[in-house]
Amino acid sequence: MALDMQATYILASGGSRAMEQLDTVSNNLANINTTGFKEMVIKEMSQRLYENGSDANHLFVFPRFKESILNLQQGSLKWTQNPLDFAIEGSGFFVIQQGDKQLLTRNGHFLINNEGYLVDQNGHYVLDVAAKPIRLDGQGSVSVAEDGNVFQDGENIATIMIKNYDKIKILGDTYYEPQGNEVEADFKVRQGYLESSNINPVLEMADMIVAQRRFDMYSNMIKSLDQLNQKTNEIGRA
Repeated sequence: MALDMQATYILASGGSRAMEQLDTVSNNLANINTTGFKEMVIKEMSQRLYENGSDANHLFVFPRFKESILNLQQGSLKWTQNPLDFAIEGSGFFVIQQGDKQLLTRNGHFLINNEGYLVDQNGHYVLDVAAKPIRLDGQGSVSVAEDGNVFQDGENIATIMIKNYDKIKILGDTYYEPQGNEVEADFKVRQGYLESSNINPVLEMADMIVAQRRFDMYSNMIKSLDQLNQKTNEIGRA
């Protein structure tokens, strides 16, 4: 492969990473007001080309996408006064039943469906520590202790399941899939509160500007390289 073509592919790879960064930042900004949303961060890696021989391999380094990771920093707690709104202060996730899958979420905006079950805003069951849906009497007052124990009219109905893992997979819509090993969840459940997203809009806007400039830089370098090649070919024909 010609030297200039290798440089073009490397610049194109950098431009692609800049577009991925823009997409991620845009998604973060779009979810500033999404309850329990966690910032997504792109993790990159570099890959050297060893096929060039001599010391040229030190000149060609591809920027490559590695993975998307979550910033699990605690979001601020917003008081809603709704007795079916719960926030986790600390680590861990609520466990939701979606079909035959158990999913994780930090969005504690819950409701009671027409069958008396505690569900999330998409109608999925909220599970207790026995991995069963929590059923409540829609007429009685509900209170939840810091350890997740649910009481109705003074009677202990269930304990909300809260789990934590050393690795989770992003699914979207504030849902995550557990992966890796389960680890201890250090938490307090706050009734009448919701956790806001942990997005810092100022920092995200700064990241967006950097990503845009990064993309422009790679694009301009590709154009300059193309112009240089054209002039080189003209000189060669002369």
